[in-house]
Amino acid sequence: MTAERFADRADAGRRLAERLATRPRPGALVLGLPRGGVVVAAEVARALGAPLDLLVVAKLRLPGRPELAMGAVAAVAGGGSRAAVATVRVEQVLAAAGVTEEVLARARDAAAVGLPGRAAAWRGDRPPPVLAGRPLVLVDDGVATGATLRAAVVAARAQGPASLAVAVPVGAPAALAALERDVDELVCLIRPDRFRSVDQVYADFAETTDAEVRAALAAAPAG
Repeated sequence: MTAERFADRADAGRRLAERLATRPRPGALVLGLPRGGVVVAAEVARALGAPLDLLVVAKLRLPGRPELAMGAVAAVAGGGSRAAVATVRVEQVLAAAGVTEEVLARARDAAAVGLPGRAAAWRGDRPPPVLAGRPLVLVDDGVATGATLRAAVVAARAQGPASLAVAVPVGAPAALAALERDVDELVCLIRPDRFRSVDQVYADFAETTDAEVRAALAAAPAG
């Protein structure tokens, strides 16, 4: 079911779940991108009768213009090892801003160091799931540049899943086209011709809290 506007992330998740439920997904694991993506993913997991977990991603913000992403790093299922960290660059932003490799490397390393702590804050003692050989459904609350989701896709692929689907309520057409090449399935309800920002299709897009992420995980079966 496609909507012109979602009430909030939970509403978007329920509508996204309706689309995903049109085909069977036995053994699927739903992974949400914190913070907002976990709220959407919780509704998807509930509707599919699937376990829920998260995949930790950190946006690399352009110095002096934090609203712009120059890249992203992701850790699979909260893992902290270097083997579980993937990096994606937004080449257009890097070139336009003249960002040096040294500046990018510093930002990448600082973000990667923080990933385990962020994961622990959300997941607590919940053990990370095994992703190898499983169908994964990766969920976020929307796609703008696509940097965070592309980093998540690279990190998830490195774990050898049986298949990888990406599901989002809304996305910029160009970013979705780039993502589509790297996944087995891409589900997006709204692709605005005049995309401005993810929040343009949400009546309520208030920042998701750490407590909401923890509550969503606690209410769902682990993977």
